[in-house]
Amino acid sequence: MTKQEQMRLGKTLWAIADELRGAMNADDFRDYMLAFLFLRYLSDNYEEAAQKELGPDWPKLDKGDRRSPLAVWYEQNPNDIEEFEKLMRRKVHYVIKPQYLWSSIADMARTQDEELLRTLQKGFKFIENESFSSNFQGLFSEINLDSEKLGKNYKQRNDRLCTIIQKIAEGLAEFPTDRDLLGDAYEYLIGQFAAGSGKKAGEFYTPQQISSILSGIVSLDSQEPATGKRAKLKRVLDFACGSGSLLLNVRRRMGKHGVGKLYGQEKNITTYNLARMNMLLHGLKDTEFEIFHGDSLLNEWPLLREENPAKKIEFDAVVANPPFSYRWKPTEELAEDFRFKGYGLAPKSAADFAFLLHGFHFLHREGTMAIILPHGVLFRGGKEAKIRKKLLLDGNIDTVIGLPPKLFYSTGIPVCILVLKKCKKYDDVLFINASEHFEKGKRQNVLLPEHIDKIIETYQFRKEEERYSRRVSMEEIEENDFNLNISRYVSTAKPEEPVDLTQVHAELTDLAGKISEATRKHNEFLKELGLPELP
Repeated sequence: MTKQEQMRLGKTLWAIADELRGAMNADDFRDYMLAFLFLRYLSDNYEEAAQKELGPDWPKLDKGDRRSPLAVWYEQNPNDIEEFEKLMRRKVHYVIKPQYLWSSIADMARTQDEELLRTLQKGFKFIENESFSSNFQGLFSEINLDSEKLGKNYKQRNDRLCTIIQKIAEGLAEFPTDRDLLGDAYEYLIGQFAAGSGKKAGEFYTPQQISSILSGIVSLDSQEPATGKRAKLKRVLDFACGSGSLLLNVRRRMGKHGVGKLYGQEKNITTYNLARMNMLLHGLKDTEFEIFHGDSLLNEWPLLREENPAKKIEFDAVVANPPFSYRWKPTEELAEDFRFKGYGLAPKSAADFAFLLHGFHFLHREGTMAIILPHGVLFRGGKEAKIRKKLLLDGNIDTVIGLPPKLFYSTGIPVCILVLKKCKKYDDVLFINASEHFEKGKRQNVLLPEHIDKIIETYQFRKEEERYSRRVSMEEIEENDFNLNISRYVSTAKPEEPVDLTQVHAELTDLAGKISEATRKHNEFLKELGLPELP
């Protein structure tokens, strides 16, 4: 499947979404649209595995027969169903009953079956509670099929769902059955819905171009980035994972077998469900990822509450795009929390450093952390200055990267990426001022592949370039009172060209002579005409 076809499918599905959502809020319609794409993916994957497993026993249907072959097999082999499903749980880690498969649901939509809505409700509950060996409870909890936004009564809601599903099925039918294609389409739609969500987009989406920078950085060897990519990242954490696109970007960068397990945490229930769907849609087995619903600042995930250094879980890579300058409630109890002790608490007006310290605590000593934060963390005073100073004196801040403005859907402010390590090789800090390297867009600015590659290569080889990057000693940073404002160290201002005073004087003298001669000639004409002369 080519990139053009992937883009075309995304645009086809987005056009369907745009056409069908009507007066419904884009965020609400997003949940329905993505849930149906997810069901299509699970069904295709399951049917393909079932056909492979059943081999010659897979029913061959007549051309006009629209039933699912698996439904026919179930009818013909009632005594073998239990054993078959046990086998499928081992092979693909989940089971879907034939009546809940996308092909069955799409056929019900095509024939305007009045039982469609009820069948979908039962199907979603089955997938949540019975499909998977692991717990996927609440996966569809935010998708209200009884919502009045779909219609005022059952019939209206059923009719609307028939139309939506039929249109999606018709749109997908134009493209080859390709599981990776659906994952890409899912990502594309998340991006499009984010674009229409304004400030709310920051809750669930990190633009791919920025994800690529973070994944490019953490995938490199921590101590010697110049030696290239690490062979394997055992564990990767994103503690504010949104829809999971940043974690998936790391996996994409490392290759299918380059990451042991992805770990994500998300506070928003809708976004948490999107992340779990997104993982499965991209071909991850339920044993290859773990997403937890809870508040990272309060450290609600039991997995991360182990205080014993010998037992606590650590991550080879930590990536995050937490909410900028989030207002929180630091308590006396949190001041004693093992994540913040020794650093102090971030101010209640901005939890940026609280998020940073949370992720940093769980970073392996040979790992790399890359986090997106507002520029204020580089220079704000008070409690933040104290935390920043300790991180610098402990040699934990490796690189500071300044990005251009208007890259995010949720804010127009320029942001930075901080790269942190617990055991870094170099005793200086690399500053990269990439604020002027972008392509201007109408609503948003764009980082082109060459801009992204330049940032990653500058980090990888610790390059210095005038007006772009510089390695700064700790002595100089201390002289600047531990202020990390990028323009103090790497200014993008172009120096004024030196002025040659002798040349300027000669040019002015020459001009004065020419003015004098022109005035004399003009006055001769005025004198002949009997008009007053110029002074």
